[in-house]
Amino acid sequence: MFPPRCVGCDRWGAALCSSCRHGLPRLLPPFCARCSEPLAGPSAERGASLCVRCRDHPLAIDGIRSPYLMEGAIRRAILELKYQGVASLAVTLGRLLHDYLEAHPLPADVIVPLPLHSRRQRRRGFNQAALLAKEVGRLRHRPVGADLIVRVRNSPSQAQAATAEERRANVKGAFQVREGAALGGKRVLLVDDVCTTGATLDACARALKEAGAAEVWGLTVARER
Repeated sequence: MFPPRCVGCDRWGAALCSSCRHGLPRLLPPFCARCSEPLAGPSAERGASLCVRCRDHPLAIDGIRSPYLMEGAIRRAILELKYQGVASLAVTLGRLLHDYLEAHPLPADVIVPLPLHSRRQRRRGFNQAALLAKEVGRLRHRPVGADLIVRVRNSPSQAQAATAEERRANVKGAFQVREGAALGGKRVLLVDDVCTTGATLDACARALKEAGAAEVWGLTVARER
């Protein structure tokens, strides 16, 4: 009775119409090989492979990849999923992540959504990363470890942290792998909606590697500039 409307142009028929999908703001090289931050200015001109932040503060995560920039229709889709509870958008965005992995494969024995603290998840009603991971796992035929890792510290939202240093401090020690999780030698693909500096994904990756994971890669729908 109520067909979806495109988040890009507001036309009836699909959550993201083919025209708007074709025009999505892609994250194109040059970008940091570790955190995927777009490179510009002298770093890009010198052909640098890492941004200044990743050179100064090496990450535990093996790499973070994002198909799109956090702009336009992708931004609207993520915000509607995250804050308006339009859970059906997870299917659309999960399909975009699957399409990206078809062209740019990442190692994954298990797919793990970035966890929310239980208090925040109760308030929101769901974890958008878990919905995305479920769809990616279904399309990629990979198991999803939705409860392998938990957020044990309900730190303030990363949006309230002004600098990368504050973001790293904000999530330090925030994640813990559940006792008995069989991660030895596993390659983990961490899934979330947005990457800003990569601090949260990196803190989660650090906990996973301390529990025995061999590789941890991050995949998000969009990347902030």
